[in-house]
Amino acid sequence: MTRLDIAKIVASEANLTQQKANEAVIEMLDVLKETLEQGERIECRGFGIFMVRDRNPRLGRNPRTGEEAPIAKGKTIKFKAGKEFKERIWNECPEQNDSADTSSVKAETPA
Repeated sequence: MTRLDIAKIVASEANLTQQKANEAVIEMLDVLKETLEQGERIECRGFGIFMVRDRNPRLGRNPRTGEEAPIAKGKTIKFKAGKEFKERIWNECPEQNDSADTSSVKAETPA
């Protein structure tokens, strides 16, 4: 899905013109980028959290030669899906859930 696809859905759902919806989507993405560039986290309840994480320097390998190569420290963006979003995705993809590794999913205790 592209930014324009998102704008089309927003235009349809919010009764906006395609141009206004596109401007709104661009503005929202700009705010997200600026917030993450400042190192702040973005929390969208029911969806998830975007955060900037530091990456430590480490040794990597050149895939062609197998030779070790240093990788400098840096930053990366991490997304952590919210509980409701995870459950929704889990429930909407039952065919994938049968063979999925569930070792990282906590079992719910019956009430």
